[in-house]
Amino acid sequence: MRPNLDLERLLGLYHAMARIRAFEEAGLRAHQEGLVLGAIHPSIGQEAVAAGVCVNLAGADVLLSTHRGHGHTLAKGANATAMMCELLGRAGGTCGGKGGSMHIADFAVGMLGANGVVGANIQIAAGAAHAIRLSGDARIVACLFGDGAINRGPFLEGLNWARIYDLPILFVCEDNGFAATTRTAALTGGPGAVARAEALGIPALEVDGNDVLAVDEAVGELVAHIRAGDGPQFLLARTYRLMGHTAADAGAYRPESEVAARWRRDPLTLCAALLAEAGVPAAEVEARRRAAEDEMAQAFATARDAPWPDPALAFTDVQDIGAGAPG
Repeated sequence: MRPNLDLERLLGLYHAMARIRAFEEAGLRAHQEGLVLGAIHPSIGQEAVAAGVCVNLAGADVLLSTHRGHGHTLAKGANATAMMCELLGRAGGTCGGKGGSMHIADFAVGMLGANGVVGANIQIAAGAAHAIRLSGDARIVACLFGDGAINRGPFLEGLNWARIYDLPILFVCEDNGFAATTRTAALTGGPGAVARAEALGIPALEVDGNDVLAVDEAVGELVAHIRAGDGPQFLLARTYRLMGHTAADAGAYRPESEVAARWRRDPLTLCAALLAEAGVPAAEVEARRRAAEDEMAQAFATARDAPWPDPALAFTDVQDIGAGAPG
């Protein structure tokens, strides 16, 4: 057993992961029932990264995410029912039903948005961090992206900009081993993300991304450096996507034996085992899981029954509509 465990914090992390898992399962159900138009990218298996990162962020801190951003958004504090309404394109969604799954955002909790363009959030995060630096306030930025993003231009540009200007930003590479349906190792030259960050002068740590306690501890250390004025920091969290790339992807490019082995290292299972070892009753852990499932079942039911947005809102929130628009 690990010494000096903060059991309340660990139970909170388990509950955060259980909420993400239940939300993703409800989202998959909505997709299967034809209630979601477009793709959903589930983060089942990667919950420890979202929970372990966001528990170290303050409410005013800023978050940028990827197309696989439901877990990050939920962990940052967004309302689950509003998120589900957004997935279903309904009134009451965090973006009024206009963003959907891949562009979900909630500025009220500092979540500036998921992004359907791989790696684009890295440059946006650098811009947000630069604005914070210029304003002189105490906020920091956390930017999460996948291992596929490290081979795109925004990775180099965003990290370089952050280092040159000592920006208050935590870069988190959520490494699940795949760029969509291709193993990232087959597409990546050299030793990878950590070496690239360090080559730019950004301190980096690598952690087991399925161990929520390890993620929490590593992020806590890096965030302390950022808040102390030490500039950008980098975390590589190695994890595994237990589902397909999208809700419609059966994942046939991966051997069944590989996925089965990875299920045995499911972040929720590992956390539950650690809680049991520490003497937390199984009934208490189960109660947290059931509460999360009940919450997301209610969020799904509410979103399913929610009205469609008023058609008159279609052209609101659109840049440069009106003056100079054709016709």
